Amino acid sequence: MDEVKKPQQQASFLYSMKAVFWSFFGLRRKSDFDTDSAKLNPVHVIIAGLIGVALFIALLISIVKFVVSK
Repeated sequence: MDEVKKPQQQASFLYSMKAVFWSFFGLRRKSDFDTDSAKLNPVHVIIAGLIGVALFIALLISIVKFVVSK
């Protein structure tokens, strides 16, 4: 029996954000990684990464300002 492969659908931007979020922590399963490599749009990953970095920097700045103001 020949296995018919269905074409992979492109992942949504929200899915890309979730994948980048978990990648920041290094908590990705091998099966998720294999799925992501076929589904994720590189442009979505770059944008999600930039948003994630901006949020992380904003969080760090907020924490420092909170600690310094006390």
